[in-house]
Amino acid sequence: MTDKKTWFITGAGRGMGVDFAKAALAAGHSVVATGRNPDAVAQAVGEAEALLVAKLDVTSTQDAETAVQAAVEHFGGIDVLVNNAASFEAGFFEELRPEQIERQFAVSVMGPMNVTRAVLPVMRQQRFGHVVTISSLAGFAGAAYTSAYAASKFAIDGWMESLADEIEPFGIHATVVNPGFFRTELLTKESTNYAEASIADYAERSAAMREFFEGMNGKQSGDPAKLAQALLTITELEQPPLRFIAGADAIAQAETTLAERQQQIGAHIDLSTSLALDEALTAA
Repeated sequence: MTDKKTWFITGAGRGMGVDFAKAALAAGHSVVATGRNPDAVAQAVGEAEALLVAKLDVTSTQDAETAVQAAVEHFGGIDVLVNNAASFEAGFFEELRPEQIERQFAVSVMGPMNVTRAVLPVMRQQRFGHVVTISSLAGFAGAAYTSAYAASKFAIDGWMESLADEIEPFGIHATVVNPGFFRTELLTKESTNYAEASIADYAERSAAMREFFEGMNGKQSGDPAKLAQALLTITELEQPPLRFIAGADAIAQAETTLAERQQQIGAHIDLSTSLALDEALTAA
């Protein structure tokens, strides 16, 4: 482990990924900035001696393996992986087409898994590394109109919590980041796909929810550059957190959700604890 690390960042052509790449470079690290369009990545991040731009569609296992191999050949290893690539399939569950839900999971769940699977052999050989996955506020608090997105983020959170235990013996850390609303390009037409309004019962709410998300674009309170600096701080910690909740809005929602879950645990606790087999109780 050295002060200078090699960062491997997905989705570095736009949004948070650009801020992460620039912050890591400015801090003196080497960066592998990846994206589906390498030219767009290079233009967004700029030129730097310690920068390698690589093509990577996270839904392609071949792309992941090729990009990781290029990173190792160029820099000798990978110390920090940032799974950042994202998309948003917005809409009420009944109105979302199956292919939209499949696309959401392909990008938000299988994508990070594909890249992490390609990176972990490198980190295991090093006996050092840090896997950081950008999840969402939706990863612990589902809400109407985000059913596919929240489902994918809940999946990511569960995967990362499980992965942390699996890779800890090799000196590899895992951190899942749950940001609130940050001023990124997630809500632009390039990253958000809306379900076609097709069911009359949802029509009024669907229109209102779409208006909300379109209106939120460009008005989010979170600063991606500050989140990038927070990631630099976290990756320097001897014992980084398994979960990092990013943003005051995310903290407020997390506290509300935890209080609700505690209430739900207690509401029927007698019923919940009365379900053992009678012979198990007798043996006890």
